Order: sequence, then C-alpha cells, then structure tokens
Amino acid sequence: MKAIILAAGTASRLRPLTSNTPKCLLKVGERTLLQRSMDALIEAGISQFVIVTGYLHEQIESFVQQTYGDNISVCFIHNKDFETTNNIYSLWLARPEAEGQEVLLLDSDLLYDGQIVKRVLADKHENVLTLIRHELGEEEMKVVTDKDGAITEISKTCNPATAAGESLGIERMGKAYTTALYKELDIMMNAEHLENTFYELAFLRLITKAQTSNDANLRFSVLDVTDLFSCELDTVEDFENAKQHIPAHLF
Repeated sequence: MKAIILAAGTASRLRPLTSNTPKCLLKVGERTLLQRSMDALIEAGISQFVIVTGYLHEQIESFVQQTYGDNISVCFIHNKDFETTNNIYSLWLARPEAEGQEVLLLDSDLLYDGQIVKRVLADKHENVLTLIRHELGEEEMKVVTDKDGAITEISKTCNPATAAGESLGIERMGKAYTTALYKELDIMMNAEHLENTFYELAFLRLITKAQTSNDANLRFSVLDVTDLFSCELDTVEDFENAKQHIPAHLF
C-alpha cells in the first residue's frame, strides 16, 4: 500500500508562521507535522510514499531526503499550479502512482495520534473514511450518513445539524475505488475544469453513483476515531491551541 500525502498548499491563514516555511514543516514539539505523519505510517508498515508538493517544495523534498534517506521509497510530484488550484488537482497529479492501487490518502496538515493509521489499516473494509464527532460549523468537511451508517453526503455546505461528524482527512482506498476515482477525476479535470475544488467533491460524485448503481466498490465505510487525538491546523490560534492540548505521550 502507498501513502499519498498532499502537501502543496500555501497555508496563507497561518502566516507569518508559513511565510518562509511550508505548513507541513511546522514543528509541534521536536517533530514537524510531516515527520509525525510519516513516522506513524512507517510504524504501521508503510514504506512507499507519494508526496505532492507545491509551495516551497524544495524544503519539503530536502527535509524528507535528509530525515529518511534510503530507508523508504519516496516519489515527489510537483504541483506547479499550487497557487491557483486546490487539493483535488494535487490528487489528480498523483494519478500515475495511485490509479488502480491500494492507497492511504492523507492531508499533510494534520496533527493526530498515530494509532489512527493502524486502525485504518486494520479495518476489515476496503474503503475507509475516518470521521471525528464534535460541534460542527460552516468550515468543516462534514459527513452525512443514513440509518445504516452509509455515507450519503460529504461537503462543507451540508447542514451541520444533520451531519454525523467531520472527515478527518485520512482515507484508505482499494484498487477498484482508485480506478473509479481517477475515471471521475479525468472528467472533472479535463472536461469540467474543476481544479480549484476539494477532492471530496469526487468522493461525493462516486457516492451518488453508488446509490444508483448499488456498486459497493464506490462506497466508503466510516471509521469513527473521535476517541483518539487529532486536530487540523488552519490558523495561528489553532496551532497555539494544539501545542497546549496535544497529549503528553504524543508531544
């Protein structure tokens, strides 16, 4: 299984912290966000990495090479259009490495307990989307499920009152799913030019297709990881709060 890590964004809301440093190389304790994530993945048995870079990409490439050397296999993909595109385009660029493959997709700006990765990999389902439950607002990527727990919607615009929780940003996808995903992304990128949207829109479109075709390969199983520490770091305030609330054994 490969880990696809999306690390192209400028993280403008975290300035001045990100004025000269990519977000994933910000430190909490003695380790950067990217290092924490990669260490968790390596501990869980993953040794193949695809990192999609953009903003200050040379720093990310240098950091990974200096930190991990030849101990892992890393493919860097550069999103030169990172200033005008969103994470869906970075995912699209990973097509040669991800299509038809078993992958673990991660946002690079997460701070989380590494046990989450182990739970995702141990889950019996082929396609797994991690979810955390808390009070929701307008900004979160919200997940709505039906009475059987199947995902019916994933978006930022759905009603927070009807959502089961927030998508954490860690997804496991099987070969059939990534094949279908890149077929959908091909349409979205080349015919509809939706380069500046979130990749969850592609998930939503496949969910809709699964509802009409009853194709189990297009469905995600929800994995609730609320009991384990995680947080997304969008602002300087978020970052400072994370330093205060991260459990001692993770610091």
